[in-house]
Amino acid sequence: MKRLLAIGEALIDFIPAESGREMKHVSAFAPAVGGAPANVCGAYVKLGGEASMITQLGDDPFGDKIADEFAACGIGCEYVKRTKAANTSLAFVALREDGNREFSFYRKPGADMLMEAADIKKSWFSDVFGLHFCSVSLGDFPMKEAHRQAVKYAAEEGALVSFDPNLRFALWDDVEALKKVVHEFAPMAHVLKVSDEELEFITGTGDIKEALPKLLTGNTRLVIYTRGSDGAECYTRQASAFAPSEKVKAVDTTGAGDGFIGSFLYCLSADGVTAESLDGLTEEQMGRYLSFANRFCGKSVMGHGAIASYPSREEMGL
Repeated sequence: MKRLLAIGEALIDFIPAESGREMKHVSAFAPAVGGAPANVCGAYVKLGGEASMITQLGDDPFGDKIADEFAACGIGCEYVKRTKAANTSLAFVALREDGNREFSFYRKPGADMLMEAADIKKSWFSDVFGLHFCSVSLGDFPMKEAHRQAVKYAAEEGALVSFDPNLRFALWDDVEALKKVVHEFAPMAHVLKVSDEELEFITGTGDIKEALPKLLTGNTRLVIYTRGSDGAECYTRQASAFAPSEKVKAVDTTGAGDGFIGSFLYCLSADGVTAESLDGLTEEQMGRYLSFANRFCGKSVMGHGAIASYPSREEMGL
């Protein structure tokens, strides 16, 4: 299998000591390595693939913690830069009584935000399976242009480009700016993952069938639509598929969506699917990949944290 690259934020998630409370009432938080692109790498690696992060960390103890944990779980650090210009980003998370998460970010700026386009090298993308990215690092700061450069190089080298908007409204003063940047970058990706919580904001409709013409544009060949406990769907211009979710007792959903796309990308890579061959995916193939990703998520949410909760290759019966 070829290597997966991901670009974006690697940060410390501060996980609440108890659930069902607003952040202001949480008594304590425990640090855990996070950041959606890093989690996707973690899922891919847990399943036996090779993955590397493209990011920038602060020259501080939290940056050390992230680098150490990447190395321990097998995520490549060869494209991880360090800087004294800003600290490693932090994100505090609370799990409210209604089941929704509450976020508070400390990255004004964070070290990851200051990575520049000039830091990205085309040689990194030769003979890789794909590049994955999200919207958290697409604000009006240097890392946005680093993403643009990475996507350009990946496409030129024939790699599959994957985008999960992973919307975090708390990071944006102007949500219209967030919508605009998602509309700008989504057509650059061959694979686009959208959740039921994001669909209407991005497309103006909560109906996936009505939204598809707005999503299957530009380079996009495959749309993955996740609906939490209601299952997941896949669409190309020629075929579609659905798979129900695993029925489990969820303990912690942190990183579940990242685990889903990470394990789905693993399936594509294991089957030798490329950007060029996405249009030829059958209903059977897509259903199999969705079922595997749902099962991966089902096992993940029964544990705490993101990467730490992801099942191994053996636990998935591979």
